[in-house]
Amino acid sequence: MAEEEQDDINETSKLPSSRLARTAKFGSLVGGQSAKWAATSAINRLRTEERADEATQARAFDLADQLVKQLGQMKGAAMKIGQVLSTVDFELIPEGDREEFKERLAQLRDSAPQVAFKDMKKVVEADFGEPISAVFASFDEEPIAAASIGQVYRATTHDGDEVAVKVQYPGVAEAVETDMRNVQMLVPLLKRLAPGIDAKALLAELRERIIEELDYELEAANQRQIARAYRGHPFVRIPSIFGSLSTRRVLVSEYVEGQSFAQLKERSDEERDRAGEIAFRFFFGLLMRERLALGDPHPGNYIFCDDGRVCFLDFGLIRRVPEQYLDGERALARSVIEGDAEQTHRWLSELGYLPQPDEFHPERVLEQLQNAGEWYFTTGYRRLSPEYVRNAIEVGSSPRSPHYDYMRKQTLPPEALLMRRMEGLLFSVLGELRAGGDWGRLALEYIAAEPPSTSLGEQDADFFAARA
Repeated sequence: MAEEEQDDINETSKLPSSRLARTAKFGSLVGGQSAKWAATSAINRLRTEERADEATQARAFDLADQLVKQLGQMKGAAMKIGQVLSTVDFELIPEGDREEFKERLAQLRDSAPQVAFKDMKKVVEADFGEPISAVFASFDEEPIAAASIGQVYRATTHDGDEVAVKVQYPGVAEAVETDMRNVQMLVPLLKRLAPGIDAKALLAELRERIIEELDYELEAANQRQIARAYRGHPFVRIPSIFGSLSTRRVLVSEYVEGQSFAQLKERSDEERDRAGEIAFRFFFGLLMRERLALGDPHPGNYIFCDDGRVCFLDFGLIRRVPEQYLDGERALARSVIEGDAEQTHRWLSELGYLPQPDEFHPERVLEQLQNAGEWYFTTGYRRLSPEYVRNAIEVGSSPRSPHYDYMRKQTLPPEALLMRRMEGLLFSVLGELRAGGDWGRLALEYIAAEPPSTSLGEQDADFFAARA
């Protein structure tokens, strides 16, 4: 790598933790972009309607581009905000550029600071109050994975257990605290990009979830709960937690061997289809049975074991969905599947998707949802692909869509943020996997309590019936 390139990486991988530095970055982004929007709006008064639209779209894309750049460099909570925003459709981004922009935001999931081991070691030793050698028999200095708030290392306990050790970046807690105070600055910018969204409510929800994700003891509790629910499951594996070796900033769990997502993509249709169905059943099953919406089902959080099980990782970004709200989501989905426009309108209103319900015609909102969720609202075998996912997203968010005027006036309830994120990322993962299946039939098992439609479904049902 060229010396200049390495210098760039070192610079952008730093985690500025001072309140002044992080506030200045937020303020610079908001102030600079607000001034540019004001200038564009003023000049647009002298332009034709066509030229004004082009200028507005160009300004929106510049804002989006700067949002990606600044949030990516700041890491911590700022990076997580960017990750979650990658699932929001920004109507003012030119249609031809929208997927590129969302892909750049999505890349923040896999971008991570390059923090030196000596600094990460200090976090471990500070939390345990003794040298790292007293806690672990061996500890590899090269991380095996990295994310927005921590890095993962492989180690061996003094009892001989192989473990994965997730260590929080030094200074990230202070950075998150500052980011969460500053995040309201982004509200006017987000309203520019997505006029119908309730930015304040969504950012408040995001604040609560990110603060929880910073607490590894809470993540350990989440993982233990899910591991108990799936202990002995025929095709799902959750790594065990080493509670005595875990702290608020250090999370130690069982190390699991297996293939990565990239390796599985090269396997046969049958293997990919099976893995795709397992992923679908895990995330929808966890939501419907345990009322837990996992917010990070992206490709880095899967390990495909040699025994045929799929191991799932990362239980920090999670929401416990109120039972009554989840029942309403089920009822909404059933009304869409059954083609009941009046009930679809009713549930969209009650769940908070329609700020002004009388402005939305029942037949049109039904058609909108049927188009947007075709892949799992309709039965029949289909093999997903990146192209299928991209086309579905374009149909759901294109300015040429007959539902575009409705989409701009709708909002996303905070309670549904992680559910929609889970569905969107899972859909993308299945597309990348080119997995085939009758996704609509699978969905009916969780939405309408229909009997299992596959062999894996029967195994899953038998497992939970025996536990009950």
